[in-house]
Amino acid sequence: MGIQRHIAKNTPSRLPPGTCVLVIEDQPFIALATADMVVALGGEVSATVSTVEEALTAIARDNFTLAMLDIDLAGRASDPVAAAIAAAGKPFLVTTGFIGRTIAGFEAAPMLHKPYLQCQLARELVALLPADTRV
Repeated sequence: MGIQRHIAKNTPSRLPPGTCVLVIEDQPFIALATADMVVALGGEVSATVSTVEEALTAIARDNFTLAMLDIDLAGRASDPVAAAIAAAGKPFLVTTGFIGRTIAGFEAAPMLHKPYLQCQLARELVALLPADTRV
């Protein structure tokens, strides 16, 4: 509990108003929990999608500030989704339960390992935003 308190104490607890997060996650329970965390942090969820095709459609709509991208979507690598997010000029956070895996071409992308706490998610999402928009 001490580590959790330390992380929470040193992490912004809110996303700036209007921050819209695209959640790309193939596990329904994790997607729901993540969406709830985003809302609890003051953000909005633009969409929750679970496949590469749905993700590419959601990215084309361009109604999000940043994205959370699961490294594996129903057994498919999310490489084309990462490329589409980057081409749209949006920042993204990679989420994974696999240690040591990255997305080809995006090895330096910020990564959050599952399971994660809300305070960890807050820290990573806020770090993706320009400094002048952080709460």
